[in-house]
Amino acid sequence: MSDNVVNLKTVTKHFGDITAVNNANLEIERGELITLLGPSGCGKTTTLRMIAGFEVPTQGVVELNGNDVSNVPPYERNIGMVFQYFALFPHMTVADNIAFGLKMNGVDRSEINDRITEVLDMISLPDVGDRYPKNLSGGQQQRVALARSLVVEPDVLLLDEPLSSLDKKLREEMRMEIMRLHRELDVTMVYVTHNQTEALAISDRMAVMNDGHIRQVGSPTEVYQEPVDEFVADFIGSANLINGTVAAKDGAYELRTEIDSNITAGLGTLVDDRELDTGDSVTVLLRPEEMSLQAGASDGANTLTGTLREVTYLGSSAEYFIELANGTEVQITSPVRGTIDMDPRDEVSISFGPDAPVLLGDQ
Repeated sequence: MSDNVVNLKTVTKHFGDITAVNNANLEIERGELITLLGPSGCGKTTTLRMIAGFEVPTQGVVELNGNDVSNVPPYERNIGMVFQYFALFPHMTVADNIAFGLKMNGVDRSEINDRITEVLDMISLPDVGDRYPKNLSGGQQQRVALARSLVVEPDVLLLDEPLSSLDKKLREEMRMEIMRLHRELDVTMVYVTHNQTEALAISDRMAVMNDGHIRQVGSPTEVYQEPVDEFVADFIGSANLINGTVAAKDGAYELRTEIDSNITAGLGTLVDDRELDTGDSVTVLLRPEEMSLQAGASDGANTLTGTLREVTYLGSSAEYFIELANGTEVQITSPVRGTIDMDPRDEVSISFGPDAPVLLGDQ
């Protein structure tokens, strides 16, 4: 059996004149949890629906377990689906909701009862089988929706924004629950979300999408630390993006930038396989947590001076927004324990080491 449960080969989906997904290629390995991540309208849900069989590709091939299922209806694919708004049958008890797929598959009643008991224990709700969905909390309903999808033992579990209707505390609890179930059951999961924090927390790999294209596929660490382009850099976390030109290359890149300050970047900070030469243009990514802030003006290598415009307190950390002399705004994040006592309009300086810049790929 193939190690890939899902394989998308140059998949494209048109809705009239609109191209929702454009030439998508993606291999999803058995037992991994991969997120489809991107802004609204980027094509991630359409991609999920083509895997499920609710949409037929205009071009390309969708494979499950090595078989072309591009035109196979959903009920003939061994998939489970969890929706944003639970989609439980309100007139059925929890037990009957969970049993629905098993009955459709012709499973014996005695086995159905055993599997309902097993899956309710699995989601830590052993005593709710005779209740109706309206008598459960939002988090409990989403657990039941997960149980209903898992009880049929799908080859792949598809989750479409499953936590977005829950409040922050419930989202965090359910995120941990999904991670636990994935780890214990070793089930392949494809998880659609627009929430970067959620994707970074749960993913084995992430597929970042925009305008119907899959822009980058990689582990959370790879995507965050080595984004392939400005879109990925800006969408995943917070990003300070500065345009520059290579002024010299002698053990490090010396960059002349649009902010009227030179930046030194180590040779290992380039994320693609290009050879940068003097005069080449480059985009510099500086993550907010990779820089430090000091009161007052300063100079030196990789030191920028500006005016503090705003401070935002976030509990464990604080965000500082600094306006540089040319009007560029730079964001810095610092632990509250290291917070500097400064007021808006104070002059400040920013510093960072030569390994802090990330020189983005030429895409």
